Amino acid sequence: MIARPLALWPAYLLLTACVTINIYFPAAAAEKAADVIIKDIIDSRAATPVPEPEAALEHVQPVWLGYARPVIDWLVPPAQAAAADLNVQSAAIGKIRASMKQRFGQLKPHFDSGAIGFAADGRVALRDVSGLPLAQRAKLNGLIAAENRDRDALYKEIARANDHPDWETQIRSTFAARWASNASAGWWYEDSTGWHQK
Repeated sequence: MIARPLALWPAYLLLTACVTINIYFPAAAAEKAADVIIKDIIDSRAATPVPEPEAALEHVQPVWLGYARPVIDWLVPPAQAAAADLNVQSAAIGKIRASMKQRFGQLKPHFDSGAIGFAADGRVALRDVSGLPLAQRAKLNGLIAAENRDRDALYKEIARANDHPDWETQIRSTFAARWASNASAGWWYEDSTGWHQK
């Protein structure tokens, strides 16, 4: 009778070693990343921040754990993919950010006047162009189209850089809220209830 449970011990061990890893959208990390990117774009004095290296943690492990780690890692793979960090550093993202920052100087007077605002979908939208001459409206339409192309590409590229294209909608939604939150006083933003002036 005792031999049967001992023979099943490896199967019990493997069953208990099965781990399900759910990777959830890191909302807090997305908000912080969005704030850094947005502040860099809308503040002409802001320099692109360089992340500081994390301090090394002093942690002494038991000697036996060093010998057991390969077996443990083989039975239960490390869950490194579940980290709640959002990668916003890539060449493509940097290029999009630079383009948006360069263009923002031309868009800012129109945010100040209320002609345009931050739309609920994370884009820029015309709001009230009644005070603009027709020639300026055409130029503004071109600026908005270029800005929205960059914004769409930015959201998509952040999702791609994190190996989660399915996060694009959540990234867009996070950025929409953060654009409104980072707007200067007097600028307009749109939410589910309509347009509001900050």
